[in-house]
Parts: sequence; C-alpha cells; structure tokens
Amino acid sequence: MTSMPTAPTALLQRLEWRARHAVNTTVSGEYRSAFRGRGMEFDQVVKYQWGDDPRDIDWNVTARLGEPYRKRFVEERDLTIMFIFEDSPALQFGSDGRTRRETLLETAALLMMISAINRDRVGLLYSAPGKSWFQRALPGRKGINRIAATLLDQPAPSLDGPTACSLPWPFVKKSATRGSVLLWFGPFAPQGMPESWRELQQRYQAVGVRADDPWDVELPRNAKFSAYDPLAGRLTLLNTASSAEREAHAAWRERREAYFTEMFPRSDDRLIVDNMADPLQSLISWFHRHRHGGARA
Repeated sequence: MTSMPTAPTALLQRLEWRARHAVNTTVSGEYRSAFRGRGMEFDQVVKYQWGDDPRDIDWNVTARLGEPYRKRFVEERDLTIMFIFEDSPALQFGSDGRTRRETLLETAALLMMISAINRDRVGLLYSAPGKSWFQRALPGRKGINRIAATLLDQPAPSLDGPTACSLPWPFVKKSATRGSVLLWFGPFAPQGMPESWRELQQRYQAVGVRADDPWDVELPRNAKFSAYDPLAGRLTLLNTASSAEREAHAAWRERREAYFTEMFPRSDDRLIVDNMADPLQSLISWFHRHRHGGARA
C-alpha cells in the first residue's frame, strides 16, 4: 500500500510543478538577469552599450578613457544561492488567516525549486530563537528538494520563549563562496546593522525578502479590537480610531522602511511579498522588474 505524502512533500510537489511551469513560460531568462554578475568570472573590459547593466561599469577605466566602459563576465558553470531564514516569532502575525511566516516559507521553497531547475546549488542557514543550523550548498533536484522539505517541516518558534534570532554572519562569510547570492528572509524590524554587513554586500549579492501583511501597510479604520502581539507574548488592545494610535503606526512603518532601505540600498535587492497575494506572482513581478532594468535607487 502506498503511503500518503507528508504535508511538506505534498506542498513541495505542488510548488515544484508551479515553479517548473513558471520557468518554462516566464522566468528562465529573468531569473538569470536577477542573479547575474555575482556568480560570474571577469573576462575583459569592453565599451558600454545602451541596455548594458550599469552595475558592470568600470569607473576607473571610464574616467581614464573619457567614455563608459564595462566589465564583461563569463558565466560560471553553476551559481550558489544561500538561503538565510530568520524564523523570528514576529513572522507569526497575520491579519486574515495567513501569517508572514507561511508566506516567506512558501516563497523560499519556490525560489529553491526555481534554483534547482536552473541547475544552481542551494544552501540554507536556518535561525530561530535558541536554535540554528546550516546545510551546505547542494546541487541537483533531490538534494535541493530535501533542503526545502526540511525548511517547511520546521516547527514555528514558541511564542512563550525568547524572541531574538542570532544570525552567525562570520560563519556565513567562511561558508559561502565569494560571488554567492544571499537571500535573507526575515521580519526586518528596525534594529542595528549587522557587523561587517557592507563588507558582506561587497562579497555577495545580498537580497532581503520580507512579507508584508495588510496591517503593516495600514490599520483598519475606526475599529477597537484585541490582537495578539507575538513579540510581547500578550493580547494588545488597539483603537484605530485614535489619532495617536495611527500616528504611532505610521512612524513605525516609516522606521521599518528606512531600515530596510538602509540594509539594501538598491531597490532591486529588496523583495517584498504581499501576505495576501500569490508568492509566485510576487516573484514573477520581481524577476520581471530585473529583466527590464528595474529601479536602481
């Protein structure tokens, strides 16, 4: 008798089918565009042509010769995508039945499937309060599926325990090869910048992935209700008719955006997934933005 697939396996089968369909119809070239230039080997300097990636401009040569030149790269045989999943209790909020955590887990699994289809290597650093583990980068569908299944099978951190995740950035620097892509999934609440973060951004392409709930954008108007605060570990009474409440929320939202922008100055390196939207469609839109030049601010 054939056993029924476990929940992570069943979800992965569905996500893999959707990822393969997306790669075949939409995002194959766009995926390479999003992650090009960091998993490449330098070849030579050539004249900059309209439509070339401005990130490849060699400013020293450009200044010396008086016209724009860019670095040309040849693609390495594979690219290493290092997933960093910060499983903070703050992710366990959702105003309409779906939490930020569920959205980010599905987004991460979809990206792993797309990476596998593109024959890249995938590694994972998982961090939750009081726990972290690392899986070195593996090639191939079976290895990457196993990593994705392990991530999806992680129990949500307790809401009664500690709230802080400790991400071992020095370990990341030792473990991830230069030119890797770092995909950091987390809440990105305003806090201090990690030590040597700018150095890491020089070494890797770092992309921040955040899930936004509708209430992160705007509170419901003229309502009084209790909501569970996963960081405080208690119910909080909210009165959204209060101007002070709304002003405090707007100030928090502004600080949060400023912090996310400071961490990832290039908008191409910020991926925000709507908690109420299809994560795959959010990924396709992000890849599409890269393909067509995107915003460079």
